[in-house]
Amino acid sequence: MHFEHSERVKQLQQQLTAFMDAHIYPRLQQYRDEVKAGQYPVSFMADLKTLAKSEGLWNLFLPGLQDNEPGTRLSNLEYAPLAEIMGRVPWCSEVFNCNAPDTGNMELLHLFATPEQREQWLNPLLNGEIRSAFAMTEPDVGSSDATNIQTRIARDGDDYIVSGRKWYISNSAHPHCKLFILMGKTDPDNPNPHHQQSMVLIPRDAPGVKILRNLKVMNHTNPHGHCEILFDNVRIPASNLLGEEGKGFAMAQARLGPGRIHHCMRSIGQAELALQLLIGRAQERKTNGKFLYQHGAVADWIARSRIEIEQARLLVLKAAWKIDEVGSKAAADDISLIKALIPTLHTTVVDRAMQTFGAMGTSEDLPLADMWSQGRALRYADGPDEVHIRKIARMEIKRTNEKAVDVSHFYFRPEYDEIN
Repeated sequence: MHFEHSERVKQLQQQLTAFMDAHIYPRLQQYRDEVKAGQYPVSFMADLKTLAKSEGLWNLFLPGLQDNEPGTRLSNLEYAPLAEIMGRVPWCSEVFNCNAPDTGNMELLHLFATPEQREQWLNPLLNGEIRSAFAMTEPDVGSSDATNIQTRIARDGDDYIVSGRKWYISNSAHPHCKLFILMGKTDPDNPNPHHQQSMVLIPRDAPGVKILRNLKVMNHTNPHGHCEILFDNVRIPASNLLGEEGKGFAMAQARLGPGRIHHCMRSIGQAELALQLLIGRAQERKTNGKFLYQHGAVADWIARSRIEIEQARLLVLKAAWKIDEVGSKAAADDISLIKALIPTLHTTVVDRAMQTFGAMGTSEDLPLADMWSQGRALRYADGPDEVHIRKIARMEIKRTNEKAVDVSHFYFRPEYDEIN
């Protein structure tokens, strides 16, 4: 495992950092003001996307791009440090066409779409002309186990009829969202619960698609939406099936692997920003005649945050490297490790920064409260922490049993004759 960035990646890091300095950070206040005023998408987004594309900072996330497709062909390991830079400003990934859930949807379409589906949906997504949503989570079942989903995809002649309710469907309120990739059951009676699901492509304007509400996350409404949606007998042609019937569960797992790398590296970017804000505040504010960083508690927060961020980054880079080497399925254990670790790291470092700022840390004058909320929500996104922690425990028990490690020599206690 070699995590030293290549010269190409170093150049892209410099280029992306310069773009952020020149075009993203100066617009932070304007973005907030326009969204508060109800203007979304914001007025400058299209211009920034055009500029990013012209500078070669486009579709950085997708390794399998073909020669006729726009973007920069990077491996997961190469993309990871760039995701960290973009992660400092949650909305800016769209500028580079690297925003979730479009990234995962483009990966799905890239892997499984027919030529006709690629022409209709993938090409506009690659070009940043439309946006999309991934409809899996449901309100009535524990969707962390995707075998539980109840939405029905029933064959009716040359069509499918989709019936069900989904919620927390990210991006679904975006004005440019034109496509839902929906996961439901085509074969609910299949004895193998992992072969019951399929994925279908549903146009946003299909009859029967009803946006019920834009759900708040941590009492905040996101303009791109985390909506509850009713699919009321939505009829679509059978040609809108993505991949094969019964392969939906496996396809979802293929989608989630790289996406978790993206989420985790963006979280590390947020943690880095929080630490920088913490250090800046600690050097300008005094209590009891000392700067804050001269107090033991704050110095401890600074040191521990640096240690934890470095550990976390290396673990994510290892997972990214492994996906590149052996694929998402074989790297599933490493992906669970980072997914269980990073959201808590995110909120822990942000919480320390908030505490250093005092009451100001909870206000709208800083991004910290929003950053904390985003980190807290990530403990559910792409599977709750508990699912991944349980998987890690099973993995460790299996690995130890397979090696048949004899630990009896480490029990230092006297031997006794058997007592009858």
